[in-house]
Amino acid sequence: MRALWLVPVVLVACGPIPVERAEQQCFDRARLAAQPRGEINLGVGSGGRAAVGGEVTITSDYIMGRDPSAVYDLCVQQKSGQPPTRPLYSFPEWRG
Repeated sequence: MRALWLVPVVLVACGPIPVERAEQQCFDRARLAAQPRGEINLGVGSGGRAAVGGEVTITSDYIMGRDPSAVYDLCVQQKSGQPPTRPLYSFPEWRG
């Protein structure tokens, strides 16, 4: 009986999000569709020991050669239930 109050909370979490928020989230996905991203970490510990690490993110959108603009449009539609209010290439930070 106590678990029944969770049902509305779970259903709300699955609902659409505001289009502006969806656009920002989908912008990041479109950037990853354009090219992989990565980082390298280097460091030296107190005992002089070197530490090296790294990470590379490659998405299936990139591997499949999907158009970043199409990825963005579909993503916004799926997350918000509305089309984007502005195209991907209108973002000042877009460098595709």
